Amino acid sequence: MMHTSTDRPGRRAGGAVVPVLAFAGIVVAVMQTLLVPVIKDLPQLLDTAPSNATWVLTSTLLSGAVATPIMGRLGDLYGKRRTLILSLAVMVVGALVSALTSDLLTMIVGRTLQGFAMGAIPLGIGLMRDMLPREKLGSAMALMSSSIGVGGGLALPAAALVAQHADWHALFYGAAGLGVLAIVLTLLVVPESPARAEGSFDLPGALGLSAGLVLFLLPITKGSDWGWSSGLTLGLFAASAVVLLLWGLMELRVKAPLVDLRTSARPAVLFTNLASIMVGVSFYVVSLVLPQLLQLPRSTGYGLGQSMVTAGLLVAPLGLTMMVTAPVYARLSAKYGPKVTLILGLLIIAIGYGAGLGLMSAAWQSLVIAVVLGAGIGLAYSSLPALIVGAVPASETGAANGLNTLMRSIGTSVSSAVIGMVLANTANDVGGVAVPTMHGFRVSFLIATGAVAVGLLLALFLPRRTPAAAPQLRASSEEDANLAHAEAVLRGFRGRVLDADGAPVAHAKVTLIDHRGRQAGATLSQADGSYAVAVPARGSYVLAARAGGHGPLASAATHAGDERPVDLDLALPGETVTA
Repeated sequence: MMHTSTDRPGRRAGGAVVPVLAFAGIVVAVMQTLLVPVIKDLPQLLDTAPSNATWVLTSTLLSGAVATPIMGRLGDLYGKRRTLILSLAVMVVGALVSALTSDLLTMIVGRTLQGFAMGAIPLGIGLMRDMLPREKLGSAMALMSSSIGVGGGLALPAAALVAQHADWHALFYGAAGLGVLAIVLTLLVVPESPARAEGSFDLPGALGLSAGLVLFLLPITKGSDWGWSSGLTLGLFAASAVVLLLWGLMELRVKAPLVDLRTSARPAVLFTNLASIMVGVSFYVVSLVLPQLLQLPRSTGYGLGQSMVTAGLLVAPLGLTMMVTAPVYARLSAKYGPKVTLILGLLIIAIGYGAGLGLMSAAWQSLVIAVVLGAGIGLAYSSLPALIVGAVPASETGAANGLNTLMRSIGTSVSSAVIGMVLANTANDVGGVAVPTMHGFRVSFLIATGAVAVGLLLALFLPRRTPAAAPQLRASSEEDANLAHAEAVLRGFRGRVLDADGAPVAHAKVTLIDHRGRQAGATLSQADGSYAVAVPARGSYVLAARAGGHGPLASAATHAGDERPVDLDLALPGETVTA
C-alpha cells in the first residue's frame, strides 16, 4: 500500500546552502583519505600483520558502498536533510571511536561507522534539486559531485602534515571536528526538502543489496592477498552473482523497491552508471601513482625524492581544479547538455594520462598532470548527477544518485585492486622491500586510458538531449521539473488546487498514479495553486492531492494524448474525469 507523506514546506534556501552542502561532501572525502599518509605504518601502529591492517581501509569501503544507496532511499522517504545529519553523526561517532583506540578490532568498528558518511553526496545533490532555482542548479550539483575529489586532494597534504608532526590519532579528532562543524552548519543553514517518495522502506531489499555488495567488493579488495584464482575469491564472486540476481528478481516484484531497477534500466540511467564506473577507475589511478612516484628516492633513477607533505601539495591541484571546473561545467552544460560535457571531460582525462606517460621525470610535470586530470575528472563527475536527475522522477533523486555514487565507488575499488596488483607484480626487490617501477607506473596510466576509452564508448550510447528533456535536466525542484517538462511536451494534466472557499492552495502535493498503483509523476502546486504534471503515456490515472490542514483528494483521470485541464478541489470528496 503506497502512501504520500508531505511535510510543511521548508525554509527558502539561502545563498549559503550550496557551500554548506559541498563542505559536507568534502568532509566525507577527508574521512576517506586521512589514513593515506600512514598506510605503510598501520601494521606497526596497530601491532598486527599487514594483511590484517588492510581491514582498516576495507571496512570503510564496504560500509560506504552499502550505506550509499540505503541512505539515499531513506532521504527520499523521510527527509534528505534529516538523513544527511544522521549519516554525518554516525561518521563523527566512528571517528571518535578510532581516535580513542589502537586496538585493531575497535579501529575497524570505528572505520566501518565512518563509511556511513558516503551517503552525504547523493543526499546533498537531492537537496539541491529540491530547493535551488534552476539557473543555480548546474554549478551547485557539479560542485557537490566533485566534492569527493576536492576533499581527497586537499586532505592529502593536510593529513601528511599532521602525521609528520603529531600523533596519528589526531587525524581522527580532526575528522570528528569537521563532522560536527558540518552538522551544525547544516542545522543552521539547510532547510528540509518537502519532497517525499511514495512507499515504505524496503528492508529485505536493503539486506539483499548489502549482502551482494559485500560478497562482490570483499574479493576485489582482498583478492591480491588471497590470490585471484583461490577458491575463496572465486567462491565469493560466484556467491555475489547469485545473491544479486535473486535480489534483482525480488526488487522487480516490490511496489516500493530500494532501487527501481526498471528506472535503472533506462538507457540514460544505465549508461550513465556504467560510465561512472570507468570515471571512478580513472580517478583513482592518479591518486595511487603520483604520490608514490613523487616520494620514491632519486637513487632509484626515476623517483622524484619529495617529502610526504610536498607530494601531497603537488597532488592537491587535482582537487582544486575539480572545484574550479564546477562553474565552467554549468555554462557548458547549459549550452550543450551534460552528455557533451561528460564526453569532453573523458577526452581531457585521456589527454592527461596520454601526456603523463612522458611527463614523469620532474615534480613540476606531476603538477601539470594533476591540473589536466583534475579538469577532465571535474567535468566528468559534474555531468553524472545532471544525467541522473534528468532521467528519474524527483521523488527518486536520492536513491538514484546513491546508486550512481555506488558505481563510482565500485570503479575506485576495482582500480585500487588492479593497480595494486600491477605495481606489486612489476616491483623490484630492494633489500627485501618491494619498490614500484617506472614500467608499473606507465602500465597503470595505460589501464586508466583504457578505462576512459570504454567510458567514452558508453557515453556515446547516452540518449541525445532533446528540447523536451533539457528543462528537466536543469530543473531545481520537484515542481519545476514537472512544470518545465509539461510545458515542453504539452502533454499531461494541469490545473489548480483549491480549498473549501475556492482559494488557491500552495505547496500541495499532487501525485499521478498509474493503473498499477505506481507513482508516474509528482509535483507541488505553485503559490497561485497551479500545478502541471506530465504523463508517460496514454491511459488511466489517478490524480491524488494532499496539503496540510486539508483532507486528501483522489480524482480518476484518463489521458487521451493531449493536455487536459483538471482542477483539484480539496473541499470535495473526489470526482471522475474523462479526457
